[in-house]
Amino acid sequence: MILRVDRLAIELPAPEHPSPNSAAAVQELMGGRFGEMSTLMNYTFQSFNFRGRDKFRPFYDLIANIATEEFGHIELVSHTINMLLTGTTGRSSDPTDTPLEAATDVRNSYHYIASGQTSLPIDSMGVPWNGSYVFSSGNLKLDLLHNFFLECGARANKIRVYEMVDDAVAREMVGYLLVRGGVHIVAYAKALEALSGVDVGKLLPIPDISNKQFPEARKHEEKGLHQILYRFSPNDFREISRIWTGTHPEDGSALRVLDGPPEGGPVPEHPAEPQLTAPIGPGLDQGMLQEMATRLFGKAM
Repeated sequence: MILRVDRLAIELPAPEHPSPNSAAAVQELMGGRFGEMSTLMNYTFQSFNFRGRDKFRPFYDLIANIATEEFGHIELVSHTINMLLTGTTGRSSDPTDTPLEAATDVRNSYHYIASGQTSLPIDSMGVPWNGSYVFSSGNLKLDLLHNFFLECGARANKIRVYEMVDDAVAREMVGYLLVRGGVHIVAYAKALEALSGVDVGKLLPIPDISNKQFPEARKHEEKGLHQILYRFSPNDFREISRIWTGTHPEDGSALRVLDGPPEGGPVPEHPAEPQLTAPIGPGLDQGMLQEMATRLFGKAM
């Protein structure tokens, strides 16, 4: 079971300007083959399907615990997309004003046609995320090797999206995920070393660029965030410390497990976009909304 906390992993800054095409690029980090949906679902199904936990408990604890953190990552990416999409079309409740006209020139029209100008489980080109991206072979060594590859591929995509977008909210999100994804890369490298004796950490970083070259990532590493593996449970997954131990392969700093989720930041408020009927909802007029409010709260809104 997952305990959900109504906060984001970090506080996101307000966008400097609306940017539908930046939002489209960030969608790759949500629903692309190497996006956060893939890391979440790969590790989740591997943890569900894990056999022989009594013998390989530290590896199960590691995969299950990282899967939990990935839920927070899709939430962070989703809110970034939503913030970039806010205000990208004209706000009007009159459909004859053609309030969505600006959407005809954007790269991903699904944001306007298939959703309320919000994120979707799709990639940067609008292709839906699908279950074929999930790899759960039943062989622990193979799954860990895949997870290492998946995180390295995700890191490459994050760097490329960073190089595509200039808005502070997108770069803040990517910088944080570069650090946290880096933790997962090192964790899977250490798991492979513990299982096979091969020092996979010598391959790092992949790609060959340090997180310290990204200001938004560097500030987190200066606080030691790259050294921390969070344990998302009050009682369970305690054997991750048998894998997450020793030193970081890139800077030699000591690794540590921290109990509980990160302190995090507030969940941003997304203003209504009346041209999408978002404030009321499909099939509801203002009178019906007031009647529902009276039933729920004892007074009209």
